[in-house]
Amino acid sequence: MSDSGYDLDGLAWKFRSIVGEEDVLTDEPLSEHTTFEIGGPADLYVMPEDVDELRDVISLCREKELPFFILGRGSDLLVSDDGYRGVIVGLSDGLTGVDIDDDHMTCEAGVSLKEAAEMACELGLTGLEFACGIPGTVGGACFMNAGAYNGCIADVLESVRVITPEGDIKQLSCDELDFGYRQSRIRAEGLIVMEATFALHHGDPEQIRAKMDDLTARREEKQPLDMPSAGSTFKRPESHFAGKLISDAGLQGYQVGGAAVSTKHAGFVVNLGGATSADVHAVIEHVQDEVERQFGVRMEPEVRFLG
Repeated sequence: MSDSGYDLDGLAWKFRSIVGEEDVLTDEPLSEHTTFEIGGPADLYVMPEDVDELRDVISLCREKELPFFILGRGSDLLVSDDGYRGVIVGLSDGLTGVDIDDDHMTCEAGVSLKEAAEMACELGLTGLEFACGIPGTVGGACFMNAGAYNGCIADVLESVRVITPEGDIKQLSCDELDFGYRQSRIRAEGLIVMEATFALHHGDPEQIRAKMDDLTARREEKQPLDMPSAGSTFKRPESHFAGKLISDAGLQGYQVGGAAVSTKHAGFVVNLGGATSADVHAVIEHVQDEVERQFGVRMEPEVRFLG
């Protein structure tokens, strides 16, 4: 029995009957599956290979009333040092199919945004250039309406196929997804993205590549990409920039344990090496309190917390 009170071995066997022996791990450290490189073990880590397996895995979780969490590349996630008592459904190893129909690209949820942008470039399709440096997956990007450099998913998404909390599969158009800044109906209603279709346009591959190279250079110049992090730690406060508020508060370099506010970009909390989840939480809370004390602005984390 696990600490959660269920038969871990028996459940692992049931999941293996769906996805195969090699694609179910027990006590899997989530530090190996997040860009922060932080996080304790998950009771079960299950990797479906396709949308049918995903649907069956989710159905089993719901049938057994198991807590579960859908994980892409873990690029916006801070996992507790205690890990996760339940099932992590990892999509980035299996759900990576891509289908092209003229200027439409359909990607399964585990496809990385970088790969989608690269593939579009090679095919001479424009529209996804903004996503070339976003480290998440297509599913996660739809979940939070990921964006960068004046572009976002809502600009190019045509439709998604999702699993509803009731277990139904639905096709929803972009207009039905209530996209906002880092918000979507997918996030609000707990929908699970299976695949997404992007409506792109034919363009000049050399111009597309030049734009992507420019955005990549700008990102590398300004962001601490050489250190583990979850990207922008805070959402953009209304009428402000998070990084400027943190910098103006004199918090660049502020450190607790192995976690610190980046000296390269104040909007990033980074793992200097060996940081715990508790270290990162302490940095985030101090930044929130200090910025509010100095400027009267309470910043909301963009990073999500698990466990």
